[in-house]
Amino acid sequence: MTALRTLPTRGRIVVTTGGTGGHVFPARALAAELIRRGWTVDFATDARGVAHVRMPEGVDVHALPAGGVSGMGMGRRIKGAVELLRGVARARGLMRRLAPAAVIGFGSYAALPATLAALLAGLPVGLHEQNAVLGRANRLLGRKARLLALSVADTRAVPDAARPRVRVTGNPVRAEVAAVADMPYAAPAAGADFVLFSTGGSQGARFLGTTLPRAAALLPAALKARTRLVIQVRPEDMAGAEAALAGQGFAGVELAPFFADMPARLAAAHLVVARSGASTVAELAAAGRPSLLVPLPGAIDDHQTANARALVDAGAAIAMAQPAATPEALARAIADLAEDPARLARMAEAALGVGRADAASRLADLVEALAEGRALPADTEGGLRAAATNQTPTGGALPFGGREETA
Repeated sequence: MTALRTLPTRGRIVVTTGGTGGHVFPARALAAELIRRGWTVDFATDARGVAHVRMPEGVDVHALPAGGVSGMGMGRRIKGAVELLRGVARARGLMRRLAPAAVIGFGSYAALPATLAALLAGLPVGLHEQNAVLGRANRLLGRKARLLALSVADTRAVPDAARPRVRVTGNPVRAEVAAVADMPYAAPAAGADFVLFSTGGSQGARFLGTTLPRAAALLPAALKARTRLVIQVRPEDMAGAEAALAGQGFAGVELAPFFADMPARLAAAHLVVARSGASTVAELAAAGRPSLLVPLPGAIDDHQTANARALVDAGAAIAMAQPAATPEALARAIADLAEDPARLARMAEAALGVGRADAASRLADLVEALAEGRALPADTEGGLRAAATNQTPTGGALPFGGREETA
């Protein structure tokens, strides 16, 4: 057990989540903003989070047992429930030791032990939802949490009981990504290089890494000659992607399993082809970059389709359901956009209109009010309308719904 750090006058806040970058990146952005404001921040997660998540300097990371209990067989549900109970028991001890002013959960089963323990201890609990459909962990906790912060105003499946405590903040993004908004989008001039960037999120996307290279090979020769491809490809798919693009006459090809310099890649891109996870959509909007989105069909509650809709409705993106996103269809869509720089410029401007580069600051304001026992600032951006949209998520309700498939 490590000794507690000396507290600043403002107190201590526990941030908790786990899983993919879609949960972790906004949690990390909030932690950085709270530290900047003088708070001590601790991070509670599961063993996987301890191994893979990198929080800002000065944040102590605490491992708690955690297990999911939905979408699996009975045996795994029982095992997950036992792990969850173990995690809550250990988290209760952690809460007594840390005595935080507030606990803020960002969804995923890894957030359940700390948030449940905080609720049992009577501590102020706030939640943030990154997706346009309330996640199952947040759905469970939202009825009791004192704050439910949403990324988009028309988030689905918000409990009626949470209505008075809903606030719309946007989805926090890294400061480096928010800074891309200050780099004006320059549409590709006629005959100039066209940079096509594809990312599949923190874990990559097999579908994009295997299908997009084949699509790129179908582009017109003149477009290939001025196109620079930057594509995230999983290691096991790298040989196939390289073979598909070999000798195709592109101005440049860069394939990698992961791009650590995402802000720089976004800044240089003329078009981004991606999944529509919450952090990807938030970063595209904050950076102001046009996109072609292929929602993950197997996402829980089809939340990636709902995420994409915000950009599509604003004119900032086009979206294809995965079954329709054949190499031929992707090639046609990319070529049409590449040859229409005016449309790309309009899409970039529309993306900026959707983005909330100050989401971390807005969320931190609410968290501070929660931690200091002050009334939450009034919501002015449709949070009550969102909470009233109390729908059980169903697939196919949106214009480009998907079905259960693997990534």
